[in-house]
Amino acid sequence: MKFKQFLMMGAMLAVQAHASERLISYDLGSIDTLRVLQATDQLVGLPKQALPQYLSEFSEAQYSDVGGLKTPNAEAVAEIAPSLIFITARQGEQGVALKKIAPIEMVGLAEGDYWPAFEEHVMKLASHVEKQNEARAVLDALKADLRQMKGRVAGEQVLMVTHNAGGFGVRKDPIASELLGLEQVQLPDSVKPVKHGTRIFVPLTVEDIVASNPKVLYVVDRSQAIGQTDKAVDVDALQSQLKQLGSDTKVAYLTPGLWYLSGNGLESVKLQAQELAQAL
Repeated sequence: MKFKQFLMMGAMLAVQAHASERLISYDLGSIDTLRVLQATDQLVGLPKQALPQYLSEFSEAQYSDVGGLKTPNAEAVAEIAPSLIFITARQGEQGVALKKIAPIEMVGLAEGDYWPAFEEHVMKLASHVEKQNEARAVLDALKADLRQMKGRVAGEQVLMVTHNAGGFGVRKDPIASELLGLEQVQLPDSVKPVKHGTRIFVPLTVEDIVASNPKVLYVVDRSQAIGQTDKAVDVDALQSQLKQLGSDTKVAYLTPGLWYLSGNGLESVKLQAQELAQAL
C-alpha cells in the first residue's frame, strides 16, 4: 500500500473513531452545543432530573438517565458503556470517581476574558465529534449577533441577583458585562461581602436594591431552578414592593433552569443574551 493511501486510511479511521463516540454529559451547556452542531447522535446519557425546559427533548427514552447534576449514578453510567464522560465541579468526588468506568473530561472555562475562553471550550468539544468547521461558523455568527445586541444595550445601568429562599445576592455574569456591555449599578456602602466556607456572597435587601436604582433588576431564581417552588420568588410582589418604596426599577425574571443549571453552550449563551437584551 502506498504511503499516501495509508495516511488517508488512517485519517478516515480517526474520523470514524470520533464519529462513534458514546458521550455522557453532566454539563448541560455542552449538550446544547452538541445539538447546535447536530451531534446528539453521539450523546447516550445525561442527568435527566435537572433538565431545563429548553432541553426537554433529551428526556426521551433514547437517552439514558445517569443521575442528578450533583448525584451521578455510577451503575447507570456503567450500563451504557460510554467512551467519554463530561463532568463539572458540581459532581465533586462522585464525578471524578467515574473515571473507573470511562475517561472523564472536566468541563469549564479558563480564567480571563470570557469570549476567548468560551471559543476554546466550544472548539474542544467540537473536536470530539469532528465538527470543528461547523463550530467555527456558529461561533462567528453568534459573535455577530452579540455585537448587534451590545450596540443596542451597552452602558445600561442594571443589577443582577440570585434569589434563594427569600434572600437576594449580587450575581456577576460575563454575558451581561463582557458580551453586552451592561454596567452594574453602584451599590450602597452598607452592602458588604459575606464569606461562607470558601465562597463569598454579597447579600442584598430590597432597600439596597431601591437605593442602587437600576433600570432593570435581573433575577435568577435558584429556588425555582432546583425544584423548591414553594420558596420561589413572587415577581409581582417584588415589583410591587419596589414601587411602594418609590422605585421605578423593572424586574426581569430570567429563565431559572437556563441561568442556574446551564450555560456556556452555543445555544444557552445566545438565549441568555437575548433575555437580557429584551428586558431593556
